[in-house]
Amino acid sequence: MTGKIYDLLGVGIGPFNLGLACLAEPLDLDAVFLDARDGFAWHHGLMLDEATIQVPFLADLVTLADPTSPYSFLAYLKQVGRLYPFYIRENFQPLRSEYDAYCRWASERVAGLRWGREVVDVQRESGPETGNNPGDDDEGPVYRVTAITREGTETYRTRHLVLGIGTTPWSPVDLEALDGRGGSATTVALHAADYLPRRAELLDLGSVTVVGSGQSAAEIYHDLLSASGGDGPRVDWVTRSPRFFPMEYTKLTLEMTSPEYIDHFHGLPADQRDRMLREQRSLYKGIDADLINQIHDLLYRRSAQGLGNGLLVAATALDGACVTGEPAGIHLDLRCNDTGRPWTHHTDGLVMATGYSPTPPRFLDGIAGEIDTEEIDTDHGNGRSRRYRVARDHTVDRAHSRIHVQNAEEHTHGLSAPDLGMGAMRNSIILRSITGREVYPVETAIAFQQFGVPGAHTAPAIAPTTSQTQESR
Repeated sequence: MTGKIYDLLGVGIGPFNLGLACLAEPLDLDAVFLDARDGFAWHHGLMLDEATIQVPFLADLVTLADPTSPYSFLAYLKQVGRLYPFYIRENFQPLRSEYDAYCRWASERVAGLRWGREVVDVQRESGPETGNNPGDDDEGPVYRVTAITREGTETYRTRHLVLGIGTTPWSPVDLEALDGRGGSATTVALHAADYLPRRAELLDLGSVTVVGSGQSAAEIYHDLLSASGGDGPRVDWVTRSPRFFPMEYTKLTLEMTSPEYIDHFHGLPADQRDRMLREQRSLYKGIDADLINQIHDLLYRRSAQGLGNGLLVAATALDGACVTGEPAGIHLDLRCNDTGRPWTHHTDGLVMATGYSPTPPRFLDGIAGEIDTEEIDTDHGNGRSRRYRVARDHTVDRAHSRIHVQNAEEHTHGLSAPDLGMGAMRNSIILRSITGREVYPVETAIAFQQFGVPGAHTAPAIAPTTSQTQESR
């Protein structure tokens, strides 16, 4: 460990922290970003050939904060000779593989990224007291970050942490117990995040069931059904949602990703926010309407050819799953939400497109007392868990000045949290907090509509920057 102290250390290098690195590079900031992987990879398990991202190309790493940045998507297209083909294509949504290639292009050029470093511990440094806390100096606390590499252990010191580790695949059933990989069983069970590497295994089975209601479930179902032809597996799709609903793209609804709506949402009680998020699922967890129509067209063509289409069932909950010997395969315990009646289903393969869950990382245990969290019931009624209390400026430390999160604040900031298009604004806010000045202008009013009681809006309580108060140090 050296005496060097970074201004900013980011943990995890997904699109959001990669965007932060790009926006921080021109500033007088000493920043470093650590990731356990060997290089940038974004949803490679779902990199289907025709899949696009669900936001326009302006939702790149930097443009909505700095349209002149050399790390924009258009700068990438120009450098690789694809700007005019993209222009002629006249489609604002880049291919998913194209967006991934763009992010890898940026990750190979921006400074401060260090791969192959798994963060395992964060501690506030011990030492002489120059402030209210051990490890404080005239510029605030210093955190010691420990990372392991193939060569050994590395230690970094930093004044600000930005957690961009993302979310982890979630399933209501134990997929490892259902998966026959490495054993004598012929079952295949996996999360949608691992779909492409094991697609061939699924197509060799007699039947595959997809569970889930969103875009990933629809893409996998369509892909399997398209590839199966008349000789492939029977493909079933089960979802607990009341219908196979489309994502809503109407413009006034899209204003719910505005700073005004985030202010309104953040100021509501926690139980009210949780209820609203459940009601808003179709706004950001639905299926592209064109894909829904493509699925129906595919089912129609198959029926005209005399091919079976398997089950397509909504409003159905998965209560449990186990591997059985008679009949061989995976036994699913299902329940119709409309009637309450249980039923069973057997399948050889199972793909759980059931989303992702944010989990506070274990490496923060050493400073757990500094992190503002709350205990809640899990969405699926199987216990209690903890989640961050995230301030409006995306800080989670109790002093609201030193530890920021990326895409771990859906429950406090609403549907904008995972939106790629809001990453640049969030990073502008984070950089404002770290530098004490507004480096990139942060819009505060962009919507035509009002949220809440008109005229009753007051500015949200944003934690003061380090240049505004000594207490924040």
